[in-house]
Amino acid sequence: MTAVQLPELRPGRLPRRVPVRRLRQILCLLPLLLVTVVAVRHRSVLAEGFAHLGNAEWPWLLAAVGATCLTWVAAACTRQGAVVERLPRRRLLATQFAAGAANHLLPTGLGASAVNLRFMTVCGLPLARSSAALALYLLAESVGRVVLLGALLVAFPDALRLGTLVPQTASGPLLAGAGAVLVIAVAVLTLVRRVRSAVLSFLRTALGEARSVHTRPVRALALWGGAFAFPALQASVLVLVGRAMGLDVPPAHMAVAYLAATVAVALVPTPGGIGSVEAALVMALVAAGGPVAVATAVVLAFRVITVWLPLLPGALTLGALVRMKVI
Repeated sequence: MTAVQLPELRPGRLPRRVPVRRLRQILCLLPLLLVTVVAVRHRSVLAEGFAHLGNAEWPWLLAAVGATCLTWVAAACTRQGAVVERLPRRRLLATQFAAGAANHLLPTGLGASAVNLRFMTVCGLPLARSSAALALYLLAESVGRVVLLGALLVAFPDALRLGTLVPQTASGPLLAGAGAVLVIAVAVLTLVRRVRSAVLSFLRTALGEARSVHTRPVRALALWGGAFAFPALQASVLVLVGRAMGLDVPPAHMAVAYLAATVAVALVPTPGGIGSVEAALVMALVAAGGPVAVATAVVLAFRVITVWLPLLPGALTLGALVRMKVI
């Protein structure tokens, strides 16, 4: 046998640990780097959007900015309503602002979900309950958006031709893809015991969390009130921008166009829906009766107000929250 001599450690000294402080500093700068990359990739859209803002009526645009700010309040209410424990209000609101920026930098809402999941765990909630609260929030927000769309379509049945958002030729592939995903999910749950056990455990936790939340009227009101207020405020931003740009479409029809477009692109895995939302919104506004040129200008101005203007301060807030160990 050959003896292998290990390196000696001096008494009282331990091996160098992972530089957590340096890693946290890198994480603080990462959002700014991502914002720069996204802005450079979409610089032509930014330039055209800001150019259209210069020709708009500013009182309506200021009202749109105010409604955009209220969306973060609505999101904070929904997040608080999804958990029984009381979350720190200021940090919760700041986290929603930062999560909005993260949501536009990562695909399909992963950024906002990760930020809020980390925030709840730092606040002391176990990971299982934090995940259940996150799932309850996503469910409530989706239900609120779909219910609002359904109610407006019942009230204004001629507001939109939904076939323009989802062409008839695409219905077959969409149904086939949904069926394939469902079959694969059922097969995995049936054949893989560990996955089945984890899913059942999560469902038990989620149902228990939902039951606890709904036994408290204040929490239930915050959950569902925020879930309906969030898409309603987003739709009102589009309506206000449309008025500012002189779009000749009734406000209710613009709201229907926004809700239908966002529901149609909900499963498109692009960061913050960048690209897919713009295309769907233009098509929806044209289907609601707006001219193509004006509809395009409205959508670009709408995305500048709701996405691009808050993106840099949101990224700075995200970096500050990471540095302060809030998330």
